[in-house]
Amino acid sequence: MIRKLTNADFQAILTVVNDAAIAYKGKIPADRWKEPYMPAQELKEEIQSGVQFYGYTENNTLIAVMGIQPVNDVTLIRHAYTLTSHQRKGLGEKLLNRLLSLAKTDRILVGTWETASWAIKFYEKHGFKLLSREETNKLLEKYWNLPERQIETSVVLEHKRQPQ
Repeated sequence: MIRKLTNADFQAILTVVNDAAIAYKGKIPADRWKEPYMPAQELKEEIQSGVQFYGYTENNTLIAVMGIQPVNDVTLIRHAYTLTSHQRKGLGEKLLNRLLSLAKTDRILVGTWETASWAIKFYEKHGFKLLSREETNKLLEKYWNLPERQIETSVVLEHKRQPQ
């Protein structure tokens, strides 16, 4: 079941993110890896900045999360993670489809690490187009609050919906 997450889900969100993020260890630049990958304070700041998390639950257990954040004239898809034990079962696709249906803008962006080839392929499979380095840098600076080193090592993918 997919549902909008609340403050009561805070610890469960952290658990999912930090379990799934282990996939990045050894793949992203070593100077960008930390443990836990997302500390509680960082998650709190993301929620305060407007990221609304949705989650997939099974037997009352949160097993996948994905955030959506309206920023000016675009919608950002943020922090998409599935517990390692539940990956490759279509949960990310279900969450992404739900968030795409909730987006209020025609332009939807997602950022990820440039070395996370599995994430890039996932978004491309769902209609996102990988943008150029120049466009990526411009968009990361405009819509995200990231350190320069993360901008240098990330990519942005774009999904454009046809206006109704």
